[in-house]
Order: sequence, then structure tokens, then C-alpha cells
Amino acid sequence: MKVSVLDTRVGNVHSLLKALTAAGGEPRLESRPEACLDAPLLVLPGVGAYPAASALLEGTREALRDRLLAGAPCLGICLGMQLLLDGSEEGPGPGLGAVPGRVVRLEAPRVPHMGWNRIEGDDPLLTRSSLRTAYYAHSFVCRPVNPDLVRATTEHAGVSFPAMIRSRSMVGVQFHPEKSGAPGLAFLAAVLEEVGR
Repeated sequence: MKVSVLDTRVGNVHSLLKALTAAGGEPRLESRPEACLDAPLLVLPGVGAYPAASALLEGTREALRDRLLAGAPCLGICLGMQLLLDGSEEGPGPGLGAVPGRVVRLEAPRVPHMGWNRIEGDDPLLTRSSLRTAYYAHSFVCRPVNPDLVRATTEHAGVSFPAMIRSRSMVGVQFHPEKSGAPGLAFLAAVLEEVGR
């Protein structure tokens, strides 16, 4: 399956490209958001800062949102998950607005949250991949308006937050599957299999 990975121009996305290839995908790094409009699967990677990523979407935001709301498959990872929502406390600039909600600072004694956490949820993508512990690296969390979109949760320092959301054909994960070992690769393979049906 061909996969378009939007280049947020910050950090190293090569581990994600390598993981998607190992999971059976054919990823291509796209520097222009408009090149992602017809992607069989769009991946919004989890590296970078919200304001810069928001600015990158300028001029293509509405078209991308319309495609997602029409059912185009998308996997948002960490920052990519956050971009699916309306906006973020991290800084100025709107998100895609495909999932109503806000991104807020993680109210925990230790931030950023970096490390391995349990995932609580029974979404088919999680059960098929046996992904129960994943790697996180973030300071902000998603708070969707509709709590039914939250398909899995996790906890850091006593604070619970969404580990995974699903809406239409969009999957958002706060964790990094590409850094979560063999189960993380199995999760990416399960996403590719579901999209390819």
C-alpha cells in the first residue's frame, strides 16, 4: 500500500518510514501537504511543534479536512494526532478541525512524558497487534469533545489521557508505534491491512 507521510520538517521521520516499510507499506515523504490529498493512506508524523506544523498546513487545511471528513484514511501519530483536532494550547494556529476538540498541556508533575506506558482499550487494531505497552514522548494531550471517540487510554503520574482516538477513517495515537518494538510494527501492519480492505 502506498503511504504519504507529511514532512513536518522537524526531527527525524526516517524511523517512521523504515517502520512503515517493515509493516508492508510503501511510504513516501511529502514536503507539500497538497501532494497528500489523494493518498491511499495519509500519515501525520509525531515529530515537531504544533505552531510550525499548523503553519505548514496553511493553504491546504480546508481541502485536507474535507478529504478526511469524506472518509480518506489517516493515521496521526502524537503531534499528528493532535493536528486532527481544532487547536492547541502549545501555540497559535488552527489544526485540521476534523475531530472537534482541543489539545491541552499534560497536567502532570513530570513533563514531558517520555517512556513506556500501558494501553487500556480493546480496539481491534490493538488486539490484533497485541500492542499493550507503547512508547510516548509528549507534553500535550488530546481532549476530543466526543468521549466516544476515545478507543484507548493511558496514565502518566496519575493523569489519564487518550492513547488512541478513532473517527470515520481517522486513527490518532498519542504513542509512537515506530518506537514500540515488534508490537508497534504489528500495529502499523494492522492499520495498513484495515485501510487496504
